[in-house]
Amino acid sequence: MKLTKLAATLVLVGLGTSGAWAETLRLAHGLNDKHPVHLAMVRFAELAKQKSNGELEIKIFPNGTLGQERETLEQVQNGILEMTKASASPLETFAPEYKVFNLPFVFRNKDHFFKVLDGQVGETILNASKNRGFIGLTFYDSGARSFYAKKPINTPDDLKGMKIRVQQSPTTIKMIQALGASPTPMAWGEVYPALQAGVVDGAENNVTALTTGRHGEVSKFFSQTEHQMVPDVLVISTAKWDSLKKPLQDALRSAAHESFVYQRGLWAEAEKTEAVAAEKMGVKFSTPAKQPFVDKVKPMLDEERKNARIAGLLDQIAATR
Repeated sequence: MKLTKLAATLVLVGLGTSGAWAETLRLAHGLNDKHPVHLAMVRFAELAKQKSNGELEIKIFPNGTLGQERETLEQVQNGILEMTKASASPLETFAPEYKVFNLPFVFRNKDHFFKVLDGQVGETILNASKNRGFIGLTFYDSGARSFYAKKPINTPDDLKGMKIRVQQSPTTIKMIQALGASPTPMAWGEVYPALQAGVVDGAENNVTALTTGRHGEVSKFFSQTEHQMVPDVLVISTAKWDSLKKPLQDALRSAAHESFVYQRGLWAEAEKTEAVAAEKMGVKFSTPAKQPFVDKVKPMLDEERKNARIAGLLDQIAATR
């Protein structure tokens, strides 16, 4: 009987170094092949092959060749694709635990952020979506999110009346509303023309958006509010995960975490490089006082704490030293 094209893509291929058939897992994402997260995935693939004695082969498809983030995530959920990368921000619609990354001013600094991700809270969040079709293997650093626009945003009052692009995150939408602006959910690929045409007045993201997304061509003021630290998440289909032998699951988890440690250094260097490049584009950087922003969103945080699950995670995060 002839295999269909779809079935053929799911066939196990190749021989491992141990002589057993190797299993090929496809990992698709929308980033370019120079991005620190992509380079970390390449390292992940190398480590997974080593740690599984050649039984795992990971093929990476960057640049959105198999679809953009939402499409690849749906493919993973449905077991059509084995793995993808997703921002933690929209993942709160699949598992409420991810909401903590969208709440403002939760992490004291980057060191605190990494300790939380490496600890029990991080493990709890990665496993929270198992019944929704996928689980997380590791996080990847995606920097701190700040505001940028055609004018400086140094106090919450500066945001009044502004239309700010946000990701598809209900919590981020609430945060922008609490700060007095109008949130405009929009896919990443639509942001540059929207900024250019004035459909939105500004956006919020990490510094690399100014250069890799060319947003610094039209938004010349980057205000380092660092209101959120939202990681990327490497996820695998629950169906595929459950089909793997435990030694292969262990190999994937170990390889994933090591690739995260490797990626932190890549991201730190990329931020420095892109900040210099943004300044050469004419972008002006400022560091506003954070407390007025913190005070403005406090009622929102108090409301979120009424959810016992979220309150418990926030308490664990605050207690992490």
